[in-house]
Amino acid sequence: MEKLVLLAFLILISSTISQAQDKPARFIVFGAHPDDCDIDAGGTAALLASMGHAVKFVSVTNGDAGHQSMGGGILAKRRMEEAQESARRLGIAEYEVLDNHDGELTPNLNVRLQVIRKIREWNADVVIAPRPNDYHPDHRYTGVLVQDAAYMVAVPNVAPDTPPLKKNPVFLYTHDKFQSPEPFRPDIAVGVDETINRKFDGLDAHVSQFYEWLPWIGGYLDEVPEDASARKKWLMEKWKPSISGETRKSLEKWYGPKKAATINAAEAFQICEYGKQPTDEEIRMLFPMLKK
Repeated sequence: MEKLVLLAFLILISSTISQAQDKPARFIVFGAHPDDCDIDAGGTAALLASMGHAVKFVSVTNGDAGHQSMGGGILAKRRMEEAQESARRLGIAEYEVLDNHDGELTPNLNVRLQVIRKIREWNADVVIAPRPNDYHPDHRYTGVLVQDAAYMVAVPNVAPDTPPLKKNPVFLYTHDKFQSPEPFRPDIAVGVDETINRKFDGLDAHVSQFYEWLPWIGGYLDEVPEDASARKKWLMEKWKPSISGETRKSLEKWYGPKKAATINAAEAFQICEYGKQPTDEEIRMLFPMLKK
């Protein structure tokens, strides 16, 4: 009888683990402006969404300063529409744009509470955001705001109008090339060859940025073709993905050397020490494309 009880218990545990592994995970990605999430995690987001996981993008500012000849409410409206089109092309569930002014973001309590509420409302398993070191203050402070939301998302008396999470999510940083105070560490690397074209479809939706503002501020506006098809090809060449040596090593860990050698496009993430510290097994459950 004891053996039968033990066997029944083991079957129950096995079934519970299997159900947990099969349950769709919930990802929320924060960017400072309505195109940052697409740049940092568009390929991964499209891949996760295609696998049945729930993915939401949040822009912490409305992008109302990011253009050379228009601004304010008109630009904010245009960028909101571009974000919605990008979400449609990527296949993600939602792209929310918060109404904070571009270029004026600070890590204040009001915006921190906004971030806490968004994470709770989404019931996030994974929260992705930039590191708090970057050339743009909005990027830096988005990283600080999300860091400051970690742990607080589970505290009932903080933002009590929104039910607290029952667990602290995994918080991840997106890839960057900045070296101070320390270089980015690619703890997780996701091969996105199968969704790289969809990522570029998403970037292409942000017409005001990739064909107007960024070329203007970067001094290469004269390179942008007028024809829509030609400029899309130009965009894919201009933003052609590359894989660093450290990211390649991470790909080898998660995919094995043979598979990793065939990957041409990848997005990498660093585990933030302020959230849940996942095991490799838990990472593979959250990112099922990493299962060998």
